[in-house]
Amino acid sequence: MKQFFLILMLLASPVWAVQPDEILTDPALEARARVISKELRCVVCRNENIDSSNAEVARDLRLLVRERLTAGDNDEEVLSFVVARYGEYVLLKPPFSLSNALLWGMGPVALLLGLGIALVFIRRKPGALDGSLSQDEQQRLDELLGR
Repeated sequence: MKQFFLILMLLASPVWAVQPDEILTDPALEARARVISKELRCVVCRNENIDSSNAEVARDLRLLVRERLTAGDNDEEVLSFVVARYGEYVLLKPPFSLSNALLWGMGPVALLLGLGIALVFIRRKPGALDGSLSQDEQQRLDELLGR
């Protein structure tokens, strides 16, 4: 019975895409590689980090991160190297900068523009907000109500 539960626990545990041949022998370097891998986006699988992606390019990125760490780079240098090679798109949480300020600001600008257009449209419509009825509408209402 215990073996059955053990098998169920193993099957229910999350499956990582990191292959056994990718894992570094130094546990400290491997832990750093995992942290960095969770910050990098797989360029094939959208919004999935390279640590949990099975894509071939994600494997290449994982190997690249581990190669840079074993070469002696610190975490920031590894991230800078990958960003220089693949662009800011590879970061799951890109920093705010002037180059991407337009992307960050377009959401609120579009919302305000839409609200402004809706307000102008509603205000231009005569009698839309005051609740008054035209003479034909009032007559039809009186007929329906039996007045």
